[in-house]
Amino acid sequence: MAARTKSAKDRPSYRCTECGWTTAKWLGRCPECQAWGTVEEFGGAPAVRTTAAGRVSTAALPIGQVDSRQATARPTGVGELDRVLGGGLVPGAVVLLAGEPGVGKSTLLLDVAAKAASDEHRTLYVTGEESASQVRMRADRIHAINDHLYLAAETDLSAVLAHLDAVKPSLLVLDSVQTVASPEIEGAPGGMAQVREVAGALIRASKERGMSTLLVGHVTKEGAIAGPRLLEHLVDVVLSFEGDRHARLRLVRGVKNRYGATDEVGCFELHDEGITGLADPSGLFLTRRDEPVPGTCLTVTLEGKRPLVAEVQALTVDSQIPSPRRTTSGLETSRVSMMLAVLEQRGRISSLGKRDIYSATVGGVKLSEPAADLAIALALASAASDTPLPKNLVAIGEVGLAGEVRRVTGVQRRLAEAHRLGFTHALVPTDPGKVPAGMKVTEVADMGDALRALPRRTRAQAPREDDARR
Repeated sequence: MAARTKSAKDRPSYRCTECGWTTAKWLGRCPECQAWGTVEEFGGAPAVRTTAAGRVSTAALPIGQVDSRQATARPTGVGELDRVLGGGLVPGAVVLLAGEPGVGKSTLLLDVAAKAASDEHRTLYVTGEESASQVRMRADRIHAINDHLYLAAETDLSAVLAHLDAVKPSLLVLDSVQTVASPEIEGAPGGMAQVREVAGALIRASKERGMSTLLVGHVTKEGAIAGPRLLEHLVDVVLSFEGDRHARLRLVRGVKNRYGATDEVGCFELHDEGITGLADPSGLFLTRRDEPVPGTCLTVTLEGKRPLVAEVQALTVDSQIPSPRRTTSGLETSRVSMMLAVLEQRGRISSLGKRDIYSATVGGVKLSEPAADLAIALALASAASDTPLPKNLVAIGEVGLAGEVRRVTGVQRRLAEAHRLGFTHALVPTDPGKVPAGMKVTEVADMGDALRALPRRTRAQAPREDDARR
């Protein structure tokens, strides 16, 4: 008797657990999201179907006749968030805000919900992680009480949709999307199927009602947004909320924005009474002192388009162990190690290799761009010679392994910010362009020029190995 041929219904099908892409055969790497080992068998092969032409919802128009006023952003009342969003929230837009636990996501969105609520625009805040009384206590603490702000504690998708029918809000805040589940979908809250269903239902409701939606998303241990990557593709805007929980500074960075640019950064300060925007955050990253201290150097970093003056500190002490310590905070360890090697080889400062070296930034800011290389190197040289740098000096430039100082982007914007804050002297790479009037700018081509441009005592080197042997 001939063997029965398997039908398409009996054949297994495979799906990517990250993005939901399906296929009839197993693959080691998902061709949609490029993730390895995420394709798993889940059921019968999908049947091949064809879709016939149907009735259109609206007729196609020449693009010049499309009304663009429907995509006009409405300010939220929080200026730093509006800066990142491109002016505010667009009706019908869905925004995903992701960040580590305890960084301040709920505090920020509760403040936004209260300030955006008005007589014409109601706001609905739905919490799935806390009780309504807990959110009310936080609202009292940060002064986020508004008669047009409605609060509900729900974890059922159908109940959330019912609240939308009852309140008819202009803004919905859901904290968080991983805690809400649909009873019609199998799986625990936060799973791939549940997150896809919840996000899809809220996106449809937002588009149909012209309602802006803010979703809170969890992150993994690696810092990536938890859940399927499909969630990031579905929403209109993805924001990343960053900051060290032990520091006051918080940054909101745009990762994806269909309504504006993604190179803007919003700065906030988290304190006991809530969270406030910082239009001029440079003061958080500086130490105010009357006299300069050895081992400190100022630089200007760019966070998106925004220049920020930051302070780099270094400390060198005699090591008590065979392998000297190298400790960094707010700086990349690899870049600090590279600056140490450049100073030892190109700057002829040989004593650094035998000492414990500690380097850090002020205020919790993280400096990862190469433009801070020159400031790091000068702070280390100042600490090694125990001689302070000039008080009103900033250093900008990338340092190569050959000791050359390379050009960086936005030099003019960086110098303008330093001049606005009262700095009078700057070390920059060659050809910086137009410089602010009244500011002394010294062009340096390599580390030798940078060290020679400093006061004579700063260039005093620690005893070399050859001198120590004598």
